[in-house]
Amino acid sequence: MPEAYSCLDLAAIRAARTERQPYNYMVADHVIQLGSVDGLREDFPDIREPGFFPEEDITPKGFFASLLTEMKSRDVSAIVSEKLDIDLVDKPKMITIRKLSAAKDGRIHTDSESKIATLLVYLNDSWQASSAGRLRVLRNGQDFENMAEEISPVVGSLFAFRRADNSWHGHTSFVGERRVVQMTWLRSQADVERKKSRGSLSHMLKRFLPFG
Repeated sequence: MPEAYSCLDLAAIRAARTERQPYNYMVADHVIQLGSVDGLREDFPDIREPGFFPEEDITPKGFFASLLTEMKSRDVSAIVSEKLDIDLVDKPKMITIRKLSAAKDGRIHTDSESKIATLLVYLNDSWQASSAGRLRVLRNGQDFENMAEEISPVVGSLFAFRRADNSWHGHTSFVGERRVVQMTWLRSQADVERKKSRGSLSHMLKRFLPFG
């Protein structure tokens, strides 16, 4: 655990608003310290393909490396545990990073049963006026318009939720840069390794079979 936090504002995370309907989730703003915004922009990985990449498939540096370390700290897991009413502190974690979004991304889903909870930290300088690409907390698995909340992916926005059979979420189609860091707590280390391998294989196949 880092002795001091240079990127995350723990007070802002502790102040997150929590909701229990339609499922357990939390929302916060300004969780990125202002002094690190420029550094995070410059140090964000030069990812050139859509999709989430495991942190092991990139080379984190500078402020971005610090952010990942801080996200994985015991402090963050403890705060999210309290907010979501579940013990995450000693659960295995996995971080994935997205820079580019494709038209097919964002489809409505609940997350797999191997996941316990997921946290998203957004790092986009600004966002368009339309709702495209804005995360939606949904009340069912069919209707993007039946939403409880919509979250803009601007720098410092945080969304975390406890996975459930009804934890529907997604975003309407958006093509372009959409920077986000995702941390997931999983039920076992075997689940972590399986998901990392699957993600790495998927990206490798895309390089050789771009039209697959």
